Amino acid sequence: MTKKKHINIYKAAKRTTFYIFVTGVIIAMLLPLYFIVSLSFLSTREAYRYPLPLLPALNTKFELAHGERGYLLSVYDRVAGEYQSVLDTADLEKMSVYMKSQLGTIPITIEEIEQQIAKLETQEVVHFTRRRNLLYNYQVFFRVAGTGQAIPALLRSLEIAAMTILISLSIGGMAGYAFARYMFKGRDALKFSVLFVRMFPGVSIALPMVIILANMGFYDEPIGLSLVYSVGSIALTVWITASIFMGIPVSLEEAAQVFGATKLQTFFRITLPLALPGLAACAMYAFLGAWNETVAAIILTVFKPTFSVIVYQTVLGAVGQVNLAAAGGMAMALPAIIFTFFLRRYINQMWGGMTV
Repeated sequence: MTKKKHINIYKAAKRTTFYIFVTGVIIAMLLPLYFIVSLSFLSTREAYRYPLPLLPALNTKFELAHGERGYLLSVYDRVAGEYQSVLDTADLEKMSVYMKSQLGTIPITIEEIEQQIAKLETQEVVHFTRRRNLLYNYQVFFRVAGTGQAIPALLRSLEIAAMTILISLSIGGMAGYAFARYMFKGRDALKFSVLFVRMFPGVSIALPMVIILANMGFYDEPIGLSLVYSVGSIALTVWITASIFMGIPVSLEEAAQVFGATKLQTFFRITLPLALPGLAACAMYAFLGAWNETVAAIILTVFKPTFSVIVYQTVLGAVGQVNLAAAGGMAMALPAIIFTFFLRRYINQMWGGMTV
């Protein structure tokens, strides 16, 4: 019994250690994500407080009193648990702008401030609360980033990603099907050589492509970026689709043809639906590659930047505005998350194995 008890204790300790390790890894992975999400909603004042607030405040409490230069505005600090002076001025417009830009409150008019000041005639200190505008950093980012080019750049990046997916799946998918279904001399060597292009960094391809795209009239155009991004995506698509098509028995296609289906009908009605998980994975990789690429986009664009370039320039220019940079990073990540969310069913099928 004693030996069996020791074995059970050992197993329990081993299992507990494993769960603690897995929990630590998950926390280490999610903590930076939580940090940047929370930071993107913090006001400028909150973003530079120590310790950093774990959550943004939904409301901001103010204290208004007479000051040396006019009216003394104080803000309640959640960490210190007291009101702290932030502005002493007689300029009510300056006070309104400060409350909106630095504290992230909903816009307050001069008339509303005057109403609070009028209460100072009967009392020494006036307390009032303003609701926070949690999306203020995002609004500022899309209004200021790239001198107002954020929305056009976002649509342009979506266009580039869509064309990259189309080019990669059409060329890479057909090549993958050929490698899986046809035997020809040098097939393995050719299939392996497709990966050579992925051995070079993107910037090494982008530099000579400047001259090529300029001669073709595609420089600083979405189609030009799509062609460059597709170079690496096609290689990965060939390997993934070749493996998927190899996993689909040829007997299914032969059976369909026996019942009168043509080769084209067999491909679109039998083979292609079974290969959707692999194609979805290829589409995801192509989208992420085109969406996140920044170095090549900086080289190949001048007046029509992509959204990643806009975010990059904003992060570099957001000195003293880490919350604005965090909002730009989240705006950059959101489309990729949404696209992956819609493809999750096919990706799960691929991870779980394809059964025919």
